[in-house]
Amino acid sequence: MTHLRALSSPPSMLRRSLVALPLAAALPSALGQFRVEISGVGATQLPIAVVKFRDEEKAPQPVGAIVRADLERSGVFRNLDTAGVVLDEGSQPAMSDWRGRSADALVGGSVTRLADGRFDVRYRLWDVVKGRDLGGQSYAVPAGDLRLAAHRIADAIYEKLTGEKGVFSTRIAYVTKGGGRFTLWVTDADGEGGQSALASPEPIISPAWSPDGRELAYVSFESRKAVVYVQEVASGKRRTLASFRGSNSAPAWSPDGRQLALTLSRDGGSQLFVMGRDGEGVKRLTSSGAIDTEATWAPDGKSIYFVSDRGGSPQIYRVPAGGGNAERVSFSGSYNISPAISPDGRTMAYISRDGGAFRVQVMDLASGTARAVSDTKDDESPSFAPNGRLIIYATRDGGRDVLMTTTTDGKIKARLVSTQADVREPVWGPYGR
Repeated sequence: MTHLRALSSPPSMLRRSLVALPLAAALPSALGQFRVEISGVGATQLPIAVVKFRDEEKAPQPVGAIVRADLERSGVFRNLDTAGVVLDEGSQPAMSDWRGRSADALVGGSVTRLADGRFDVRYRLWDVVKGRDLGGQSYAVPAGDLRLAAHRIADAIYEKLTGEKGVFSTRIAYVTKGGGRFTLWVTDADGEGGQSALASPEPIISPAWSPDGRELAYVSFESRKAVVYVQEVASGKRRTLASFRGSNSAPAWSPDGRQLALTLSRDGGSQLFVMGRDGEGVKRLTSSGAIDTEATWAPDGKSIYFVSDRGGSPQIYRVPAGGGNAERVSFSGSYNISPAISPDGRTMAYISRDGGAFRVQVMDLASGTARAVSDTKDDESPSFAPNGRLIIYATRDGGRDVLMTTTTDGKIKARLVSTQADVREPVWGPYGR
């Protein structure tokens, strides 16, 4: 893995063909399915029993198992063993039995194939401690939406039991490298259900979601230089946003979706610029003799965080979105890059070099207190979930570039493992799809 990749150049200067695909191509079997490996122990976790949904084995997707994995990956829940138990939404479970199993909550449901080929997915949630039925819901979906239905069930359960919005039905984007080819993927938040947005023999880097989730900005080297494109997620239609002389890199959307910040070297050096979503109204934001890159907006849109080596080594700074003096934000360590700001604006995740290791750090912006939340050594590209409770990042483990998620306290981690391709540069999409 490399760092400050926005400044890298393509490994090959040979012009090759590019294949742009609408989001219709499914994640190929050659890439391999993702599986979730949970590690760590949370301070407090709610014990929940998610039983096998009736007839789920007759459906193309194991709905109950997806719900279980979602809830466990959140770090809030501890799944109990429910092997051999089947409950549907119409069952009357014996609460005393489930209390004896130490369950606080119970989930059951069913998956039924309808005459038109769709599937009727139903679930019900019970509060075991109080012996109450907390209600449920049903979804009639085509086979291709069974995973989404499972994620929405997990979201509903998460919100009912925590009071906060779940993120399981959101999406992520990331880049894979395998077989001499780079592919930009859009997948479910668990890394599965993937569709190809772009495939190229040249590098694709720095994907960034628009705030409404309808578009992705990214950098492609297909023309033998770094060019920023914006692509519609649903249709695959794209446009060139920045192709100035020199390098065009590291796009970042403003919270209102009207502007993007990016790094351009058109005037010499690599500096931050802001432009409209249509590529018009280009305005220079920083003027230094250093490299300024990796911009990310504060959620209120009033300031932009970025990385600069103006002090002699890469550190994180903040500048008013309208321009002005930059102030340094990171002070611990001699190498800090890749800032990501939590949705509430209170926390910053970033990559810090600790000795020879690159690890995800989380900083409380009010106090400046920071702590490591990963235990791997080659982390990159942290990105917050839209509820601010999880961070996704890429790292190297077992000889592969893989994706990980961690709770913001670092206590629960989930590895999303690809069996064939290296996975890098993840970015978590917004609510809504």
